[in-house]
Amino acid sequence: MKRMGFETALIHAGQEADRRTGSVTVPVYQTSTYKQDGVGRDRGWEYSRTGNPTRKALEDCVAALEGVRHGLAFASGLAAETAVVGGLLKKGDHVVAGDDLYGGTYRLFEKVFRKWGLEITYADSGSPAAFRRAMRRNTRLVWAETPTNPLLNITDIAAVAEIAHKGRALLAVDNTFATPYFQRPVGLGADIVVHSSTKYLGGHSDVIGGLLAIKDKAVFEEVKFHQNAAGAVPGPWDAWLTLRGIKTLAVRMKAHEANAFEIAEALSRHPAVSKVYYPGLKDHPAHALAGAQMDGYGGMVSFELKGGRPAAEKFLKKLKIFTLAESLGGVESLACYPAAMTHAAIPEKDRLARGITAGLVRLSAGIESTEDLLKDLHRALNQIQRG
Repeated sequence: MKRMGFETALIHAGQEADRRTGSVTVPVYQTSTYKQDGVGRDRGWEYSRTGNPTRKALEDCVAALEGVRHGLAFASGLAAETAVVGGLLKKGDHVVAGDDLYGGTYRLFEKVFRKWGLEITYADSGSPAAFRRAMRRNTRLVWAETPTNPLLNITDIAAVAEIAHKGRALLAVDNTFATPYFQRPVGLGADIVVHSSTKYLGGHSDVIGGLLAIKDKAVFEEVKFHQNAAGAVPGPWDAWLTLRGIKTLAVRMKAHEANAFEIAEALSRHPAVSKVYYPGLKDHPAHALAGAQMDGYGGMVSFELKGGRPAAEKFLKKLKIFTLAESLGGVESLACYPAAMTHAAIPEKDRLARGITAGLVRLSAGIESTEDLLKDLHRALNQIQRG
């Protein structure tokens, strides 16, 4: 693909007009198998677990957006994570992971990968020195989310990439919160970029999926082998829905960020709130780093309510526009209670050590009217104040 602007790539990368019909939209190739012209003579396609033209368009698109040549699509974000670990690591290998990470990833590491005989150490997500101390001779993979879920910590990708590579390990960065619109980890040294495309890339809360963008061809081939062997691939309709969502990523992310910034500012001034986590705020400890390695601050805001769980439950119940739900990154605004929802798989002691307290609420700012969202939040917060 010739070099093109990001907004252009969203619409055209991997999505050329259909050669046979001229359709400007990639067709949904709703097929499981393909006619072959003779034994060993296929037309580039054999079986849709191995490859499907609609899925290939999505894979090529995410690769272009992340600045690499190789992309892979999966049935979910966790399936994509499993392919990275299952395709690249073996019993006795060691993983260093940032400690502030999605609860589903923690569950996968602790309840699945440890059974495979992998060793896992968690390091302070915001401290390159902590990643360095956690490295071992058998470390083969370093895993980082940035911004993190749910506390919006920022990991210095370039610094951690240098540490990983010095130890002959690969760096995988979960770029779900930032998206390639705001952050491109490969340009900072990452080897693999991971997305839950369920979130911002799909953008409409109507499809589950995962994506990988991989820099090195040999690494890509290993993970692609796992993709085919394990078979956790998306159907063509899911791939098509994700492609459709990606086309509007740029305009949506601008709106998400604008709303998130206003929400973070408003929350920081409200007496019912004790702390706000948003890297766009100047008092965020990694504000400068986020500004240096990102082109924006994203659409996620977390905050601590005074009064713990009772206050949080009352607040969430009083919301009218924000919907209490799992997930994030859709056009609608969502509110989540991490301790009992997205991060419930983490034992309470470990949650508290990570800062996931009983008063923590996570917001995914949608693209609705900013005024309406602020009114909704203020109404719910004020009702807590009144008791």
